[in-house]
Amino acid sequence: MTTNRFGDTVVLTGRSLKHVTRSLDTILTTAVTPIAMMLLFVYVFGGAIHRGSGSYVAYLLPGILLITIASGIAYTAYRLFLDLQGGIFDRFHSMPIARSSVLWAHVLTSLIANLISLLVVVGVALVMGFRSGAGPLAWLAVVGILILFTLALTWLAVIAGLSAKTVDGASAFSYPLIFLPFISSAFVPTATMPGPVRWFAGNQPVTSIVDAIRDLLAQQPPGSQLWIALIWCVGIFVVAYCLAMVSYRRRIR
Repeated sequence: MTTNRFGDTVVLTGRSLKHVTRSLDTILTTAVTPIAMMLLFVYVFGGAIHRGSGSYVAYLLPGILLITIASGIAYTAYRLFLDLQGGIFDRFHSMPIARSSVLWAHVLTSLIANLISLLVVVGVALVMGFRSGAGPLAWLAVVGILILFTLALTWLAVIAGLSAKTVDGASAFSYPLIFLPFISSAFVPTATMPGPVRWFAGNQPVTSIVDAIRDLLAQQPPGSQLWIALIWCVGIFVVAYCLAMVSYRRRIR
């Protein structure tokens, strides 16, 4: 049997996107929690938080974008688990298609859905007063980081979807990822945190990613933070992809 990996992925991605477009409330639900957090922190806590010059919504937005992605990938694990339980994978494997295309279809669907959610969140931030003088290259760099981060976390979601025993377990894995930005520079500078917490916040991936995006949007040179952020994103992506493929091969034997 011959297979066309790219063509198979496109067809299966189209199938997954149809499910998403039939339930757009999924995308809106993904954006609701981050937007609620942004409203709460800006209008309730913002006046009491010392973060330097500039509007707090501009300071807060990079972390909120990462929380949006962490919320969105839970649906990837959920949909993957349902496909496995429903026998869809067995049906696909009986066809002359590339087996990896089944997983890539879920991953690309997650990427597209998350990009839409991110646009909704940025739109609300603009209404709240967010402004950036960043040029096209800086915005492209921001989008590139967000895409890499989404792909990295989505492959983690694939592992959860393949290994979960229940539908609740498939999506529950995202809760620690949503919580991680709270122990980073997403909401307050890490210098205000006590010693052990400050050390953890300064050496976990979210802080470097948030700082790099924040500097790019503020027209500041991101320096080493940009490279550290890219290393984290690529490293998580590669490790998660390899583990996901190992889990997939074990599951479909």
